[in-house]
Amino acid sequence: MRLLYVKYPKCQTLSGKLSWSHYIELLSISDDTGRSFYEKQCHHEDWSVRELKRQRDSALFERIALSKNKKEVLELSQKGIIIEQSKDIIKDPYVFEFLNIPEDKQYSEKSLENALIDKLGHFLLELGKGFAFVGQQYRITLNNTHYYVDLAFYHRILKCFVLIDLKTGKVNHQDIGQMNLYLNYFKQEENMDDDKEPIGIILAADKDKILVEYATGSISNHLFVSKYQLYLPDKALLEEKIRLFLDQENIRDDE
Repeated sequence: MRLLYVKYPKCQTLSGKLSWSHYIELLSISDDTGRSFYEKQCHHEDWSVRELKRQRDSALFERIALSKNKKEVLELSQKGIIIEQSKDIIKDPYVFEFLNIPEDKQYSEKSLENALIDKLGHFLLELGKGFAFVGQQYRITLNNTHYYVDLAFYHRILKCFVLIDLKTGKVNHQDIGQMNLYLNYFKQEENMDDDKEPIGIILAADKDKILVEYATGSISNHLFVSKYQLYLPDKALLEEKIRLFLDQENIRDDE
């Protein structure tokens, strides 16, 4: 109770949507910036206490913050995730620890896809707010040739399709070209008049940043390549990276 008073001296700052159990979990976060982020996300996305714990364990704040500058990190802590454009829904890496696949186990793209569908509720939590499932192995046809998008979603906030392809190895330029084809097809054939341009996400076990940069450089579509991992990240290491990053930004501001 004393800690609650120290961190929330004004009772008006407490959210009526969050339970005492939520605040017990939040108060265990020593970093004020991270705690504020998780509190805002609980409020925005109606997380249960179990969902809050999962997102903390998966270092959601740190995973998102490492791709932003200092100003954006501070805004993230004050407002939570504000979804306004395609990049706002992207994480790197995505964490699929809920599948309970041993790190050294051999698995196929099909088995990974089926496992994600079997745990669709967990997968949607990892994807974030606004995702609605459309279909698995979504078929498109060009000149009597069938192609299949691994997973198709619709984003209710951005009002667009989100297409996901899974790769168990390192992504290559053919994978990026294939996703670009899917996006062009959906833009022409699947979109309704009020739909915005579709977003493509290739989830791969590994990626070469330089290859991805060159392969996507001239593509006008919203196409992203992210890594996924089957185990929880080293949260302490990510927290240290964030602290060092903010300290370096403070030094630059002073200069």
